[in-house]
Amino acid sequence: MKRCGIHILCLTDLTTNCLESAVLQFVPSIRSGSFTDIGPRRYMEDEHVCIDDLSSHLGPCFKFPKPNAFYGVFDGHGALADDCSVSSSSGTTALTAMIFGRFLMVANAGDCRAVLCRKGEAIDLSQDHRPIYPSERRRVEELGGYVDDGYLNGVLSVSRALGDWDMKLPRGSSSPLIAEPEFQQMVLTEGDEFLIIGCDGIWDVMSSQHAVSLVLRGLRRHDDPEQCARDLVMEALRLNTFDNLTVIIVCFTSLDHREPSPPRQRRMRCCSLSAEALCSLRSLLDGNDSC
Repeated sequence: MKRCGIHILCLTDLTTNCLESAVLQFVPSIRSGSFTDIGPRRYMEDEHVCIDDLSSHLGPCFKFPKPNAFYGVFDGHGALADDCSVSSSSGTTALTAMIFGRFLMVANAGDCRAVLCRKGEAIDLSQDHRPIYPSERRRVEELGGYVDDGYLNGVLSVSRALGDWDMKLPRGSSSPLIAEPEFQQMVLTEGDEFLIIGCDGIWDVMSSQHAVSLVLRGLRRHDDPEQCARDLVMEALRLNTFDNLTVIIVCFTSLDHREPSPPRQRRMRCCSLSAEALCSLRSLLDGNDSC
């Protein structure tokens, strides 16, 4: 029994070492694509950033593990991007993702969302910061705010955002609306196929798993993340979204890591032989010159 236990322990250690080795050997191969659409709104208030190679973008003074990348989506309100019209009611939600080697970090303030595809399963890497969600509502009410018909203080549909200074109390005091992001970090492995980053125009009408399944089918068909981003936007429009639309697809595997396509079945062709041809064939097989 003792000998058996030793063998099991050794096998467990070996399995653990193999798994750790697989994690260490995996290096993501970064590719991305994005697509935006104004949707049914009169103005486009979304912005996004895609940098697949952060080192070359920042210059030689910065040294990062490879690969390294930065992505961000921003859903503004009050025309925050226009310096001439910024007011105390201007603001934006923000979600960013950074990749350094196998390390992925997501920061979110607002209702944009990051979703990881791991072996076909959708895994949320951010929480939508909306006043109606229990954890956010509790925080808002503890700080003297209130939720009216899903809106923070009857005004804003998110409970975290950059800007919106008219809703934030004097500096140094607590406010129900905050700009503090929540962070998620993880080490990527071979099972992690791609990341979807999108503004709420996508998630208002689509579940995380729906989006992952649609992108997965597209990548297996044409392996083009930009086309997948466009397909997601078109699907959200088909589902009658009422907001601007912005989405980024970040793939972690190269073309060599794609699943092989199922073999194509050969089509059977049917043909018929005349009596004369059939007789000639029979004679040939029998070694005779005549029928």
